[in-house]
Amino acid sequence: MSDESALYDELPDGLLVADDEGTVVVLNRAGARLLGRATDEAVGRDFRDVVPLADPSGRDWWACTDPYGGLRSRTGQPERQLSLLGPGGAPLRDLLVTARYVRDDGGAVRRLVIGLRDAAARDRLERNRADLISTVAHELRSPLTSVKGFTATLLAKWDRFTDEQKKVMLETVNADADRVTRLLADLLDVSRIDAGRLELHRQVVDLERVVRKAFAGRVASGEPESRFVLDVSGEAPEMWLDPDKVEQIVGNLVENALKYGAGTVTVALDNTPSGAEVVVSDEGEGIPDELLARVFTKFWRRGDGGRRSGTGLGLFITKGLVEAHGGDITVGRAASGGAEFRFTLPAGAPSYEG
Repeated sequence: MSDESALYDELPDGLLVADDEGTVVVLNRAGARLLGRATDEAVGRDFRDVVPLADPSGRDWWACTDPYGGLRSRTGQPERQLSLLGPGGAPLRDLLVTARYVRDDGGAVRRLVIGLRDAAARDRLERNRADLISTVAHELRSPLTSVKGFTATLLAKWDRFTDEQKKVMLETVNADADRVTRLLADLLDVSRIDAGRLELHRQVVDLERVVRKAFAGRVASGEPESRFVLDVSGEAPEMWLDPDKVEQIVGNLVENALKYGAGTVTVALDNTPSGAEVVVSDEGEGIPDELLARVFTKFWRRGDGGRRSGTGLGLFITKGLVEAHGGDITVGRAASGGAEFRFTLPAGAPSYEG
C-alpha cells in the first residue's frame, strides 16, 4: 500500500480506507491533519476509534449507519456535516464526511472509503456566496430603480417634458445601464478567476500607451491633467499581454487612487529585460498596516472618511488578472504616505491560451 499511500497524500481532501474487518489501512496526509492524528498511529486500528463521529443530535454516527451491516444494496452515505469527537466524547470540530462501500461479488463490504473535508472551509464558501448575492442585489437596486423610474415617467408623461429634460433623463438611464453592464462584467471576471478559466488573448502591448490612455480617460471625465504623473525608466522589451485586461488592471488602480487617495496620482513604469514593473501611488492617507493583508480579498472596500462604495471586487479582479499573466501584485505605503500598488508583468513570446 506504500505506493498507493503516496498517491493518496496528493489529494486535497482527507481520505481514510478501512479493510473488510474495519481496520484502517490508509490515512492520507490531509486526513491525518483534519483528525489531528499521525498516520502511523491510525493505521491498524479500528476506523471507529480513528474517526469517532456524532450527528447533530449527538448520536454515534457509525452505530446509526452500520457500514458493514444492513442492506447489501447500499453503496455509501452522502456528504453530511458531523462532529469529530475527542477524548471523553467532547466535540472537537465539524467535518464534512462522505462514505463509500466497496463490495465483493457476494455483496459483503470489502473496503470502506471515507472522505473528509473541513466544514469551516465550506462555511467560508457559503458566506462568500451569500455576500456576493447581497452585494449584487444592493448594487443592482439603485440603477434599476432609476432606469425603471425614468422610463416609466417618460412613457406616461412624454409630452410634458422639454427636449432638454428628456435628454437629461435618457442620459441618466444610459449611465445606469452602463453601471449594470460593468457590474455584470465584474461578476463574470470573478467567476472565471475562481474557476481558473480566465482566457488571455495576447498581443504586443505598449504599457506606456496604456497608462497614458487611462490618464486621458480620467481627464475627459473632468479630472485636471496636472493631477497625473507618468515616470518611465528603461527601454521597453516586447510585452505580449492581453490589451483589454492590462487596460483593466491599470484603469482599476488609477481609479482606486483617484477615488480614495488625494493629490497627485503617479504611475512609475520601470522596463527591464525580463518584463516591466508598474507602481501606482497616491498622496492620500494610505491603507493601515493591519488591513494590507485583506486588500485583494473579495468584498474588501478601501474606506476614507466614511466613503465606502462599489462591490469590493475591483482589487480582487485586478490581482487575478495580473496573476493570469504570470505576474505578481503587492500593496504598501508610498514615500508620499499614500497607498502604493506595485505589479510586475513578464515579457515573452506570444502564447495561445483559451
